[in-house]
Amino acid sequence: MGVGRFVYTPILPLMHAQVGLSAGAGANLATANYVGYLVGALAGTLLPRLMRSAYVLRGSLLALVASLAAMPLTHSTTPWLVLRLGAGVFSALIFVIAASSLLSHLRDHPARLPGWAFGGVGAGIALSGLLVLGLRTVGTWRAAWWASAALAAVLTLVAWGLRPEPAPAGPNSSPSATQGKTSVPRTHRWFGTLFASYTLEGIGYIIAGTFLVAAIEQSSPGWIGSGAWVLVGLAAIPSSALWAGLGRRWSRPDLLLAALGVQAVGIALPALVGGVTAALISAVLFGSTFIGVSTLALAAGAHLRFPRAVALLTAGYSVGQTLGPLVAAPLLHHGYHQALILASVIVLTSALAALILRIGFPHHMPTPGRLVRGSKPAPSHRMASLDAAEGQAAE
Repeated sequence: MGVGRFVYTPILPLMHAQVGLSAGAGANLATANYVGYLVGALAGTLLPRLMRSAYVLRGSLLALVASLAAMPLTHSTTPWLVLRLGAGVFSALIFVIAASSLLSHLRDHPARLPGWAFGGVGAGIALSGLLVLGLRTVGTWRAAWWASAALAAVLTLVAWGLRPEPAPAGPNSSPSATQGKTSVPRTHRWFGTLFASYTLEGIGYIIAGTFLVAAIEQSSPGWIGSGAWVLVGLAAIPSSALWAGLGRRWSRPDLLLAALGVQAVGIALPALVGGVTAALISAVLFGSTFIGVSTLALAAGAHLRFPRAVALLTAGYSVGQTLGPLVAAPLLHHGYHQALILASVIVLTSALAALILRIGFPHHMPTPGRLVRGSKPAPSHRMASLDAAEGQAAE
């Protein structure tokens, strides 16, 4: 999924230079992918039975590979839009099934273990960046797409045996079992603030995620852009496990504020400073936070016990991703630096919402293990794993 969804970012400058793809058309292709991802995520929410099917997983893997391989077969924007839309749908289905499988089979394990597994998204980003970097001097945009399809096909073979989440054995509780529940505090105030923060993050993050390489290449040697994208992926690999570990010492609102602040600085650096050093620092800061923000925000939503918190936050984030390239499109006529400044400002606004979230945040909520009379409390390490894993599931 990391390859299929994010390889477009390092290939975009090649398509600008070799095909004459305009900045506006490039933004539209990105938007089509994010619309597809939203559709796939909604399908995963509304059709849970399909998400437990190995046939859906394998079909989505093969379809994603095919969508990559078909990109070089045309020069027309319309087929590209359809292909990137499909790649978004298939990427979302793959991620939802894989995430559900991880959370099901690793439910009683420490949070860092599924955290490392979710680092596979970062590994896909790093591998796709290395691939395009190696082809820049000897290959074309067509070769880059075909090579990415081949890489995705190899990874599909490795993932072929993944077991989706099993069907539930039965209801988790009966009416008699729920007697004696303690009252849960109303959390609408904090959830609304969290929702606003996470939706804004979706807008700001995706502008940088789409145009960072192209922006870096405006003021640096060509290979720096792809090299920076490799660093983004490498930094993302351990980030989910790292932020989950930090959650044992600091509160999620504090960590969310810190992660958003760091990300805003990283996004703005290539536009404000320029040069190789700024580009590489930007890549590390961005890569180490964008998955971490998802981990923290969605874990905070699960902690608040707001009804369908993870689904609602994921929907807001996906809508933000869809809006991001459209919001930035009017600024692309003079390059990508203004778009990065806009993205940084939006992420800072998201951080401001996280700052407000800290005011009176209910850090101690009744745990599921304590809600039912006579039941034993869940082990603390297990609860930490469940909360963090729920957060990681919706990137």
